Amino acid sequence: MTKKSKIEAVIFDMDGVLLDTESVCYECWLSAGSEFGILNVESLFRSCVGQNKGDTLLLLSKTLGSEEKARDFYERTGEFFSKIERERGLQKMDGVDFCLSLLKQNNIRLAVASSTRREAVERQLRNAGIFDYFESVTTGDLVEHSKPAPDIYLRALSSLNVDAKQCISVEDSPNGIRASCAARIRCVMVPDQIAPDDEIKKSAWKIVSSLKEIPEIVL
Repeated sequence: MTKKSKIEAVIFDMDGVLLDTESVCYECWLSAGSEFGILNVESLFRSCVGQNKGDTLLLLSKTLGSEEKARDFYERTGEFFSKIERERGLQKMDGVDFCLSLLKQNNIRLAVASSTRREAVERQLRNAGIFDYFESVTTGDLVEHSKPAPDIYLRALSSLNVDAKQCISVEDSPNGIRASCAARIRCVMVPDQIAPDDEIKKSAWKIVSSLKEIPEIVL
């Protein structure tokens, strides 16, 4: 049986794709927003999904009016998140083990491109028991600008030494899809907290409901 495509590698976002962290982040932002008296937390959160710390703080500073308030708010969301991670743990998204195992068995190279800092990404992937699936892990603290800039994906491609045409990405957020497209990588969207709008429907190569559908696309 011949392959449907020449896909050699799959680059996964982590938050909201591999691990159910986006819903936890949203909960933390709502809690911090209530403490800080911020009314537009939901739209602010959606704008920041997929960005690294530096870009998130820039957006927060513009919205909240000062760098100090932005840092205080961001640190408070982190405190809430750490408490939840410590007490409840982080759950894997539906189909993670099935997807990664089947791709690996078929010699598809796997990587992670996450806007989260490396220490947290490695810890969370290891705790979930899936770190060893991945050949490379590219994180937000390794690039100046995170998603929607293409930097993370370009660095991930370089780490794998593959051409963008030989690769696909798996994303859940508009910023992630924009970043993948900017790096000329075909992107499969698995929506989590944000439903695709008309722009994203046009940008995404495919939109699926679960990671369980990824092997069928690749193999």
